Amino acid sequence: MAIREALGRDGTSLVYRVTGDVSARPLVLLHGWAQSGACWGDDLLADLSERYRVIAVDLRGHGMSGAPDVGYDRSALWAGDVHAVLEQEGIRSGAVLLGWSYGGLVLCDYLSVYGTGAVAGVVFVAAITAIGPDRPGGAVGTAMRAAIPGAMSEDSRVAIRALASFGNALTGPGEGHGAAAQALFGASLATRPRVRSAVFRRHVGHDETLAALDVPTLVMHGTADTVVDVGAGRHTASVVPGASTSWWEGVDHGPFVADPARFLSELAGFVDSLG
Repeated sequence: MAIREALGRDGTSLVYRVTGDVSARPLVLLHGWAQSGACWGDDLLADLSERYRVIAVDLRGHGMSGAPDVGYDRSALWAGDVHAVLEQEGIRSGAVLLGWSYGGLVLCDYLSVYGTGAVAGVVFVAAITAIGPDRPGGAVGTAMRAAIPGAMSEDSRVAIRALASFGNALTGPGEGHGAAAQALFGASLATRPRVRSAVFRRHVGHDETLAALDVPTLVMHGTADTVVDVGAGRHTASVVPGASTSWWEGVDHGPFVADPARFLSELAGFVDSLG
């Protein structure tokens, strides 16, 4: 695995991991709020890299990427970040873009500015496609509502309690997810409180962009998602022409953690169908 850097439109350092055959189809992974490109886990990344050229991005303010003081409310900057990574890798066609949670919004930011010229397919995983009051594409669940505003606090005691209230939301219940849960919790705490807060200070919708999508799209969402309500996924699926859907009955916010084998199978089935 190689770790590389691109520069955003405002000069922000964007760090990303690349693995897999350089001649394989590019699969660009955009993580969620207060996470990083490591959220996918080593095993899943290894499995994906046997099929695809996998590019796991650390979004601005997250992971190893730079964390500027301002700009988190500007769709053009988020869009430019994805574009910068694609350009750095020389990818101008055939890419599949996958956005989990907040990564779905970043994906839409990119599409709204740059279109689908470099894109062969789009995948939304437990994703928002809008943010702000009364936007159905940004509907949040009970765990997310309960964590705000404490999760943005500078007070470590308050933030730890709020983020811990997510409980099993990112992994799902059951045995075998303890290490993943701790890693995801650690990534949330490692994300600067000012960034955790700033990324929510946006009010934007992308229904027009979604309604004009001209590439195959898969919407994957757990019906028991307590972070991004399944209603957000259903809204996205209703707006995108001909969207394929996969509703994970009883699954919370992290399908790829809850059942990696199913996630890999469904994602590969979609990507490989693109020809």
